[in-house]
Amino acid sequence: MTEIKTHPGGPARYRIAVDTGGTFTDVVVGSNSGDMAVGKALTTYDRVFTGFEASVRRAAESVGWSGDDVLRHADVIVYGTTHATNAVLTGKVAKTALLTTEGFADTLLLREGGRRDAFDSKAAYPPPYIPRHLTFEIRERVSAEGDVLVPLDEDQVRDILRSFKDQGIEAVAVSCLWSIINDVHERRIAELIKEILPGVPYTLSNEANPTIREYRRSSAASIDASLKPLMADHLGKLRSDLQEYGFAGDLLVVTSEGAVLDVADVLDRPVLLLNSGPSMAPLVGAAAAPDRDTVVVCDMGGTTFDVSLVESGVVRHTREAWLGEQFVGHLTGLSSVAVSSIGAGGGSIAWIDGGGLLRVGPQSARSTPGPAAYGRGGEEPTVTDACVALGYLDADGFEGGFTLDREAAVRAIDTRIAGPLNMDTLQAAQAILDVSAHHMATAIRQAALEQGVDPRGALIVAGGGAGAMVAAIIGVLLEADTVLIPATAGVLAAYGAHRAPIATEFLSPLHNDTRSFDAGSAARAVEDLTAKASKFVERFDGAGVAANVTYFVDARYPGQAWDLRVHLDGAPDANGDAAMVIERAFHEEHDRRNGTHDPDSRVEIITWGVRVEIPRPEHTKTETATNREREVHRTDSVVFGGESFSTERYRGVTLEPGDKVVGPAVIDQPTTTIVVPPEWDATLDERSNIYLTRKEA
Repeated sequence: MTEIKTHPGGPARYRIAVDTGGTFTDVVVGSNSGDMAVGKALTTYDRVFTGFEASVRRAAESVGWSGDDVLRHADVIVYGTTHATNAVLTGKVAKTALLTTEGFADTLLLREGGRRDAFDSKAAYPPPYIPRHLTFEIRERVSAEGDVLVPLDEDQVRDILRSFKDQGIEAVAVSCLWSIINDVHERRIAELIKEILPGVPYTLSNEANPTIREYRRSSAASIDASLKPLMADHLGKLRSDLQEYGFAGDLLVVTSEGAVLDVADVLDRPVLLLNSGPSMAPLVGAAAAPDRDTVVVCDMGGTTFDVSLVESGVVRHTREAWLGEQFVGHLTGLSSVAVSSIGAGGGSIAWIDGGGLLRVGPQSARSTPGPAAYGRGGEEPTVTDACVALGYLDADGFEGGFTLDREAAVRAIDTRIAGPLNMDTLQAAQAILDVSAHHMATAIRQAALEQGVDPRGALIVAGGGAGAMVAAIIGVLLEADTVLIPATAGVLAAYGAHRAPIATEFLSPLHNDTRSFDAGSAARAVEDLTAKASKFVERFDGAGVAANVTYFVDARYPGQAWDLRVHLDGAPDANGDAAMVIERAFHEEHDRRNGTHDPDSRVEIITWGVRVEIPRPEHTKTETATNREREVHRTDSVVFGGESFSTERYRGVTLEPGDKVVGPAVIDQPTTTIVVPPEWDATLDERSNIYLTRKEA
């Protein structure tokens, strides 16, 4: 059992949340006294603990704590990373073989159909996740009813597994056609793998994603297996480094579901780490504006710009999160926070294409070498360099652990952009920022409109290390009069991880029909899910907060190709009104999502499920009036829209709830910079969130 400790009244204890991004590693440190500190340092790819430790030290020192004490006396560390996603997208995963039912070797190649261009009939299939020469057909067959039609050919399986030693296979995925109904053959293959290839990790499809759709099961199993050696090494080194440092608490890991799990659970199912980093930011958006119908959360870091939606305080989830481009990327079908990402971060590189047009991204300077202004050898101009040239970033007071080099930023812009386009430095810098902002506004429109949301009527919540610099520009492009910058904007995802619940989902793929309802099988499915949920809750009963258990079904109208997830108010009463409740709930959800429904139609249930959430209590501290005086630490010449303005720079830590800052102004926070253009004002609410509002014409 994992226990979340608080030590009330004892010595100082800490909880650390970390988000390891492509450029920066962000941390949020909370103590059992209610105090909180944030820090940021460059991500270190060779040894992730180095950047993590530097971030913790910066956070601790900002409030007078000892970095050593924080690491050694932390009860919980919540770790978020893009390592698994990057590995899949770049193909830097373990050499993996796939064992599948005879006749289904092309499942990963064919995917679920679909093309980027519906009228391009000559488009070639993209390569499958596991190459065809590493996909092996196994003689076996189980019917859709669970009957064994063709027994497993164990001699064939043994011969194939023995050949893996010579081929250097590092992991094995197993996907038999109807294993979700009867997994006897997958379980036997697992036994043979352990016998013949001891120590080689494997994944069974009915455990990776127990869904009726064979592509999603096979894909989830293949990706999961390929990540097991990599993430065992990555998380193992981190855990070893922490233990060597003296950390003896619980290591939790952020998952794609917008929750956290114990590191041991994640090592068993590393597929849950895909898209885990961006899943945290929406939690902050939901908390910052719980009363708004629609919130669009934008998280702009050094490498990517992530967009997600929150509706009436509920974070939007999806099972259609593609890794890479739609149709040609890879899909697991697992539930994850719905996040759209583009290569438009502070480190996005500006360049000129063959037609002489200015482009920004998707290539990124990342943390190594980083933007030219970082002084670490980077020579390509980036969005960050443009912000330095325009005067947005304080070169002398930058909190990244180093001093910004404005001359290097100007030199990169002049050499690569201004000179070739016959512009001066400031014109080129403004153009870089404008192009990047238009990319981000387009990404927001696309993400919102695809979900039936008009971004003009939504509240824009902007965060990330670079998000507050361009928030007002994006607001103008989206015709928004108000943009919210959370108090923890600079470490948005890390703070989301700090708040994230311990959570997971359990699924039972069992077909049923609301008009010919099989109460017996439904009751067994619900009973099994309830037992799994209870067992999960028992493991974390030290959290001290009651668990939230939510039941749902994946259902569809007869003849529909795709299903909808429908959440229920409680555990379905299989022997009572479950069929009627599910049918009514499905009609309502179908109408809400698609604008139409068929109240006379029966409903097919594809999967039964339950989600378990255990909120983690936060230690809050009541703020007392400090009567601090707003500090303007310098007046700079800052360029807005191509025109230079005399602009006051405020120290954000000296601002208090209720304060109003009239634009043009710049607010320097420890982990971000908030730019207030001339036509905007900034006001702090009672929680120190900053609202940017456009002045009336």
